[in-house]
Amino acid sequence: MSSGTLYDKVYDRHKVTTLPTGQDQLFVGLHLVHEVTSPQAFGMLEERDLDVAYPERTHATVDHIVPTGNRDRPYADDAAEEMLSELEENVREAGIEFSHPGTGNQGIVHVVGPEQGLTQPGMTVVCGDSHTATHGAFGALAFGIGTSQIRDVLATGTVAMEKAKVRQVRVEGELGDGVSAKDVILEVIRRLGTDGGTGYVYEYAGSAIDSLSMEGRMSICNMSIEGGARAGYVNPDEKTYDWLRETDAFRDDPERFAELKPYWESIRSDDDAEYDDVVTIDANELEPIVTWGTTPAQGVGVTQPIPEPEDCHSPETARQAQEHVGVSPGETMEGYPVDVAFLGSCTNARLRDLRRAAAVVRGREVAEGVRALVVPGSQRVQAAAEAEGLDEVFREAGFEWRDPGCSMCLAMNDDQLEGDEVCASSSNRNFVGRQGSTEGRTLLMNPKMVAAAAVTGEVTDVRTMREVTTA
Repeated sequence: MSSGTLYDKVYDRHKVTTLPTGQDQLFVGLHLVHEVTSPQAFGMLEERDLDVAYPERTHATVDHIVPTGNRDRPYADDAAEEMLSELEENVREAGIEFSHPGTGNQGIVHVVGPEQGLTQPGMTVVCGDSHTATHGAFGALAFGIGTSQIRDVLATGTVAMEKAKVRQVRVEGELGDGVSAKDVILEVIRRLGTDGGTGYVYEYAGSAIDSLSMEGRMSICNMSIEGGARAGYVNPDEKTYDWLRETDAFRDDPERFAELKPYWESIRSDDDAEYDDVVTIDANELEPIVTWGTTPAQGVGVTQPIPEPEDCHSPETARQAQEHVGVSPGETMEGYPVDVAFLGSCTNARLRDLRRAAAVVRGREVAEGVRALVVPGSQRVQAAAEAEGLDEVFREAGFEWRDPGCSMCLAMNDDQLEGDEVCASSSNRNFVGRQGSTEGRTLLMNPKMVAAAAVTGEVTDVRTMREVTTA
C-alpha cells in the first residue's frame, strides 16, 4: 500500500475510528450542499429529530436546476421552485451559510468553494455531487457522496468509507499551443479507461502539472471520477497559496494564513513517498482532444484517426458509440459539423476559461445555424468577466450570455439539446441523453476548441486560428 503521500497523511489525520463494517469513519472538514441531492437528507434528519452537527462547516448554493435565463420567482419550472424553496428553508433552520442568487456569490458548487476560500489544503471535502474531486486541486481529499451519506455528514460531521490505493499520474513536459488541462485529463481517461481508476485516488504530478494555473488543476481533478478514481489531487504549492491569499477566508486575515501554512506544507507527499502505481504521460505529445463517442474515454487528438473498436477498452461499447455519433474508424473529428456550442460547467467555466475562449471569438461571428451559449461558473466569475468586457465579446459574436448554473452540462433546466443536435461542449460527460436528448451527440473539448467550433460551425483545430487577446 501507499505511504507518505498526501492522501495517506490527510486520511489518517481525519480518521476517527474503524467501524464494525470494516470501513473507516472520517471527520469532514467541509460539507457542500446544493438543491438536488440535499432535500431528502434534511428530511431524514427531521424524521429522526436530529440537528445539523456542524453548520459552520457546511455551505450551500444552488446550481443544478437554477435557470440561466429568467430568474424571476417563482421559477417557471415547478420542480425547480420546490427544490430551491426547500433548500432555503433547510439552511435557514439549520443556520447554514447559503450562496443564493441574491448574494452575488451563487454559482456551481465546485466554483463557489474554491473562489471563496472554503476549500483549503489538508481538508476532507464532501458533496452530493460526483465532481467533488475538483477541490483536490488545492491538496484536499474531496469525494462525492450519496444521499444517505449526506444525512450522516449533516448529523455527525463524519462519513464512512474504505481507504483507497494511490496512483501517481505524472505529466511531464510542456503543453503546446491550443492544448490545455482539459486535454490532459481526457488523455488520462483515454489511456486508462473509465474504470481504470477503480479503487484508486489519483495524485497528479510532474512538470506539466506544476506549470498549470489553479483553474487548470481544478479541471483535471474535476474529471478524475470520469476515469473511475475515487478522488484526484495536486500537492499544494506557492500557486495554491497565492490563490488562497486573495480569497474571502484570508484576504483580511494574514495571521490566520500564516498560522495554517505550516500544516499545508506538512501534508505534501514526501519525496520518498510510495505509490501503488505510477503512470507517466508526455505532455509534449498532446494535441487538442475531441471525444468521438459516448464516454470521456472515447477521445482522440483532433488530427488523429478515430480508432477501430477492437483497439478500445470496450469494443462493443465503442461500436455502439461510433454508430450513435455517426463516425467511422480512420476518420478524424476535424470538420465534424456542430449545431450547438456550450461554454460552461464545473470543469471549464472559470474566468481564465472564458478569457481563452474570448480570444478565439473576438472579431468573429458564430456560424450560421449554430446556437452558442456561455454560462459562467458563478456570479463572481460573471461579474469579473463583465468588468473585462468579455460578455460583450461573446454577445457581439452571437453568443447568448447567461446567468451562472450547471446548465447544459446535465440539462436539468431549459438548457437542453433538441433532437439529434451535436454539441461542442466544455463540460465533463458525453453520455447518451446527458444534455437533454437521447438522440443528441456531445463532443467534449477544451474551451478554445468550443469557441473555434462555434465560429466555424464544425470541429476545428484551434491551433490553425489566429487569436486576438485585446480589443
